[in-house]
Amino acid sequence: MQKSELAIFDSKYVRKHLDYRSCIRVVREAMAALSEGRTRQLLRTMFQMGEGRTFAQMPGALGDSDMFGAKMISVFPDPANPGSRRHRGVIAMFEPEEGKPVCIVDAEEVTHIRTAAATAMATDILARRDARRLLIMGTGGQARTHLRALPLVRNFDRIAIWGRDPAKARKLVGEFSGALPVKPAGDIAAEAANADVICTLTGASEPILHGRWLRPGCHVNIVGSSGPGPVEVDSDLVVRSRYFADSRASALDAAAEFLVAREEGLVTDDHIVAEIGEVVLGKRNGRQADDEITAYKSLGHAVQDLAAAAHLYRSSRA
Repeated sequence: MQKSELAIFDSKYVRKHLDYRSCIRVVREAMAALSEGRTRQLLRTMFQMGEGRTFAQMPGALGDSDMFGAKMISVFPDPANPGSRRHRGVIAMFEPEEGKPVCIVDAEEVTHIRTAAATAMATDILARRDARRLLIMGTGGQARTHLRALPLVRNFDRIAIWGRDPAKARKLVGEFSGALPVKPAGDIAAEAANADVICTLTGASEPILHGRWLRPGCHVNIVGSSGPGPVEVDSDLVVRSRYFADSRASALDAAAEFLVAREEGLVTDDHIVAEIGEVVLGKRNGRQADDEITAYKSLGHAVQDLAAAAHLYRSSRA
């Protein structure tokens, strides 16, 4: 953090001070507040800057007498990793008394951590208590943060890592082999059929996970696709699952796999059982049976970023 009236939290500071346990708690509180109407946010606005290049803005307020601000982010191809994209940007936060800007936070690092924290929070709520086998589908930055967050909510004794590039999956296994029971995934259909929890964390444009592969009682976190178009899971999975969203309004606008299933006439808007915040608040039930397949659609929201940034700012002041 640079010493000035306007605090600057760079990526190194965020990695050091935004710990996963605290972020899971902060995101849980933020999603409950969103579902209860205590926080406000607008749907994200995006415009294209050319092929594969996007600029997005996500404003919100944590409450009428709480901090407010906006996340501004670019999603551009990553020259260092052909075929992948990076989310770079800033979160600008304002205090509620005088409306002064008080801090600027690296958005890329916050996005990585709070997304994994949100997945861990949803997994803690929806997955079976005895879940022991985890399948990570993806090998990028989100795979790494999810491997740090998810073991905080379940005691996994087997973690398989799958990637469209097997070499990247093996590399990721090597990074975590000393700390977690990780292994490269074999046949993906067999791995999915053996998993208690699955996370899709890719930029895939066509389904990489199919509903027919899933075992009863499985929980799936659908994270990689954050807008209409590219889908990571097929319509059968959507139909078979008890389907939860971080925000109903956002899911109806941008949850790609749900929109495809609805367009095919397989589900209606009522197939979204609840927002995860409604489950946190006890207003709606989460998992109702051990053999039920549950799915959580993560689109990411300004209030998650703002809550994480506000936590960093207040912690620094304390």
